[in-house]
Amino acid sequence: MDTLTAPRHLRLHASDNVVVAVDTFQVGQRIENVTVTDRVPRGHKLASRLIAKGEPVRKFGQIIGSASKQIEPGQWVHEHNLDYSDFAREPDTAHATSVHGVLPISQRAVFEGFRRANGRAGTRNYIGVLTSVNCSASVARFIAEAVQKSGILDEYPMVDGIIPLVHGGGCALDVKGEGYEVLKRTQWGYATNPNIAAVLMVGLGCEGFQIGRWKEAYNIVESDTFRSLTIQEVGGTRKTMEAGVAAVRDMLPTAANVKRETIPASELMLALQCGGSDGYSGITANPALGAAVDLLVQQGGTAILSETPEIYGAEHLLIERASNPEAVERLQSVIAWWEDYTARNRMEMNNNPSPGNKAGGLTTILEKSLGAVAKSGTTPLEAVYGYAEPVTARGLVFMDTPGYDPVSATGQVAGGANILAFTTGRGSAYGCKPTPSIKLATNTPMYTQMIEDMDINCGDVLDGVSIEDKGREIFEHILKIASGERSKSEALGYGDAEFVPWQIGATM
Repeated sequence: MDTLTAPRHLRLHASDNVVVAVDTFQVGQRIENVTVTDRVPRGHKLASRLIAKGEPVRKFGQIIGSASKQIEPGQWVHEHNLDYSDFAREPDTAHATSVHGVLPISQRAVFEGFRRANGRAGTRNYIGVLTSVNCSASVARFIAEAVQKSGILDEYPMVDGIIPLVHGGGCALDVKGEGYEVLKRTQWGYATNPNIAAVLMVGLGCEGFQIGRWKEAYNIVESDTFRSLTIQEVGGTRKTMEAGVAAVRDMLPTAANVKRETIPASELMLALQCGGSDGYSGITANPALGAAVDLLVQQGGTAILSETPEIYGAEHLLIERASNPEAVERLQSVIAWWEDYTARNRMEMNNNPSPGNKAGGLTTILEKSLGAVAKSGTTPLEAVYGYAEPVTARGLVFMDTPGYDPVSATGQVAGGANILAFTTGRGSAYGCKPTPSIKLATNTPMYTQMIEDMDINCGDVLDGVSIEDKGREIFEHILKIASGERSKSEALGYGDAEFVPWQIGATM
């Protein structure tokens, strides 16, 4: 056995005092003239020089924490000797950025999508059954199941399906508070998402989230693409189910009266997500997705970066790229809100990374955030939005959401996202109706293990494929999925249970 053979490793920046294991490091191997003294799992970090107690630890050329004790060259760097610390965060340094050029319309890529009456473009064509409250969730599911079992959808091949978009809230909340406003925006955002052709809203009748008040807020009227029912008014579960099925039957001809047409890629609004991250996320899939984002923005399209707790400590990288002071001020305000929010709930921002993230090689929120921000590419930050607010700006934008993937993606879809890209290193199984989800694996072993769930393997970046080439592959795949090709999560049927609005405030 040759213990001197050096396994593959990555030095991500000249100033780093750690290197990343591409292959597992064994005791006795030599890495950059350093002898390995601890076994270091793949994706984890090795000290490439002496790091004194209290000294910053650097990866990506950025601070990811400080040494909780002296770390000798060749030692494994992880939770046992690396601490998160507030002082280690880099300063916010906003400055002007150059705007990337947008291609002329004649040179833009295209996809085959659905042009809606209001001018927006959809990539899918669903009927959604929304619920005002958890008390009407079962009835909404009964309606969707009855429609599916009836076989009537076979008569309307242009309709992708019917989705029961149920949730756990809608009552026992302050109807004048922030939680109500968030739910109101989220429901409206789904009802008007360009991937939704028609909506049935089902309520109980006595809940806090009143359908009538919601309709009045948005000037919603009953039509051939919108209907509403309440269980108490209709006369119970069975009657409401029958009335709901009849309403869907009435809306189907209008919902199906569409066809795909050629649409510029500028009409794509891409939601960016990462979940089950590992030590490779910030090296392979996230920067590759960032390269795809740069291509999309060059086309005149929009990308939504989110998951505020997972940019924490790396927000200075976005602020440096902000194109206007309003975006800087709002992002700083959002970060301050989260610091207060976690403190009030006796938590800290470093509660993230999760145990799975740590097993994959991530140690602190600073390290995780630096990798997560890579999804945004290099384009300027144009605007910052609240949860589920309608996204109207073009280019890269940020939406304030939790880091929990289903809640975060729900806000993005409510904001108008018509397609979604999701990077994962541990193997997150996730889909999102009505917006198709494209899964990007950070490493080849996981891609191979979960090949039925993963759309693209970014692990080959570790074998020499360039970030630019992988970004182009991702961008071209986005166009295919937007044009109707099914993603892996769609083929498996994911998406009916992933509607999870953010519940803010006390449950009364």
